[in-house]
Amino acid sequence: MSRWVFALVAVVIVGSCGVRSTDAPRNLDNACSILEQRKGYAAAFRATERKWGVPMHVQMAIIYQESKFQSNARPPFQYRLGVIPMGRQSSAVGYSQALDGTWEDYKKASGRSSARRTNIRHASDFMGWYMDGSKRELGISLSDTRNQYLAYHDGRSGYRRGTYKSKGWLLNVAASLEQRAARYRVQLSNCRAARR
Repeated sequence: MSRWVFALVAVVIVGSCGVRSTDAPRNLDNACSILEQRKGYAAAFRATERKWGVPMHVQMAIIYQESKFQSNARPPFQYRLGVIPMGRQSSAVGYSQALDGTWEDYKKASGRSSARRTNIRHASDFMGWYMDGSKRELGISLSDTRNQYLAYHDGRSGYRRGTYKSKGWLLNVAASLEQRAARYRVQLSNCRAARR
């Protein structure tokens, strides 16, 4: 093996040692398990529920869909010819997968100039802020997981235009999230970690 190939393999191996594959909690189908594993989550979700009125189970279902509770989640790379990386599909980052422009709007509106998308408190507050805007502008109830998610995914103007109606895959995801939120709601009602 040539020195160049050996050096490349060594760099890849050493570089991969410092990378965490995920920081997500285990058992994402159980809301209580998630809160038990990540002590700061419940406080963040309760704070958002008090401030914005978005129920914990709705927040958790949408964070599940957006990032699987991974603080450093990012969309996949796009490739040209199947091998040449051309950048990520969008600027989304973190728990809430907020796009750069929307995150900047949130930071200005909230006065939180140092807010980070990888911080669960900031991400859940962002979601509350965004969903409150969807309630005010579109009349979507804060407990309506399906339609809040459709407006979150396609943006409020896209939701207003009905862009989601031609996306069967997105409608399926929204229906699945509605079921997940209902399951989380039942679990949270019997969960000590949710009440701390």
